[in-house]
Amino acid sequence: RELHPRNTAFEWSLPDREPTTITAAQREAFDQDGFFVMRAAVDADVLDELMVGCDDGVAHVSGLLEQLPGGRIGVAGLDTQVVAPHLVLRSERLKEFCDSDLFTGIWADLFDGDSRLYWEQAVYKAPHGAEPVLWHQDNGYTYVEPQGYLTCWVALTDATIENGCISAMPGAHRDGTLAHDETPIGFECWGDHRSAVDVPVDAGDIVVFSSLTPHATRV
Repeated sequence: RELHPRNTAFEWSLPDREPTTITAAQREAFDQDGFFVMRAAVDADVLDELMVGCDDGVAHVSGLLEQLPGGRIGVAGLDTQVVAPHLVLRSERLKEFCDSDLFTGIWADLFDGDSRLYWEQAVYKAPHGAEPVLWHQDNGYTYVEPQGYLTCWVALTDATIENGCISAMPGAHRDGTLAHDETPIGFECWGDHRSAVDVPVDAGDIVVFSSLTPHATRV
């Protein structure tokens, strides 16, 4: 559990104000654990609309992966997970969703200053994938300052322990960005499934976590 070499003076803090979009308990969980779940945050009709845009992006990236030896590059692969980034450039509906009051409200409850959409992507996990998702922090892939930003993972389908829901290391976000090693299937930082918290969700739930929360999947 070593710090990233550029992480030399990190201090964790949240603005001292009452939340308006999330609950006080969710704010406390984000502060102490680095994540929480918003249950039934997106209704079924909206999920259907989002699925159309995400399916289009995943199909596009899958076509690109099919042209590569073994159908894999880094963390992405036809036999593991297809990662389709920047879909707001392909779908107005996805753009509207990412810019909705839901996400700007969550942001305003947890951070100060202006916000911007730094990254968005759809992830399709292949059934019986060849590899798990390794322990990592989002800020470990492309280190930026400020280190702490907001990640909202919207479940389009149910994610269970059996099919590979997220597991998280509570409290580790308070150290800032950890050192990551590059592997053939993505970056990897410290994490321990024996003490991790599994986060199963239903379609329409949102896992809200810090860019500094180590997370992975067991399968």
